[in-house]
Amino acid sequence: MPLPALFDTHCHLDAPEFDANPQLVIDQAHAAGVSRMMVPAVALSNFASTIALRNQAGCYIALGLHPVYLDQHLDAHLDMLEQQICQHRPEAVGEIGLDFWQPGLDPVRQEWLFSEQLKLARRYDLPVLLHIRRAQDRVLKYLRQTPVCGGIAHAFNGSEQQAQAFIKLGFCLGFGGAMSYSGSTRIRGLAASLPLDALVLETDAPDIRPEWAQDRPNVPANLPRFASILAGLRQTDTAEIAQATTRNACRVLRLS
Repeated sequence: MPLPALFDTHCHLDAPEFDANPQLVIDQAHAAGVSRMMVPAVALSNFASTIALRNQAGCYIALGLHPVYLDQHLDAHLDMLEQQICQHRPEAVGEIGLDFWQPGLDPVRQEWLFSEQLKLARRYDLPVLLHIRRAQDRVLKYLRQTPVCGGIAHAFNGSEQQAQAFIKLGFCLGFGGAMSYSGSTRIRGLAASLPLDALVLETDAPDIRPEWAQDRPNVPANLPRFASILAGLRQTDTAEIAQATTRNACRVLRLS
């Protein structure tokens, strides 16, 4: 019996790794049972390609200015982001957040940019897709200052206490490739123990490659194996995981 339809809540289908045949990647995902995909933008330069994936392939989209690409973001891009939100009404604002792990990224400017984008999400009543590396508590601080209608903490790797704080603020937590490594004991422990109604599945394709495919780009078609891994960690049925995580994603992103 096939699994219930799966939702990849974070995949960059316009990445250069997929330039040769992005439609093939999408078709393979559909064949694997991944019926819904959320594609977040990372900079003004890829807003158009993100929007095209909605128009041409039926993907959900998020528009935002990613902290890792800080050197590309001008102050004026915030106004342009707002214009695009008004014109195209994405399903979320993202990928936004803070990255205190990668060197050379000005934390002060990161925080200002993040705060301004949270204000946009609040103004237009949109959920957010969060990038967080070594900045869990700082991100939580800004979410408390500028409450939004929820969203997803992408590639969650914080503590259980931080996880509960995000859940309390109306967020789901994204799990994917990192969960496939037996050495990722903390992430696997959280995936096993956190409330199921707070979890969503993601690939972050082409990144966060799974243990079994470290030599090639991650793809949305890997999502059923991630669902199986999560089911094993929680000692439950894969179909239950597929159904629950898709339901959670639709709820937190306010989709039908």
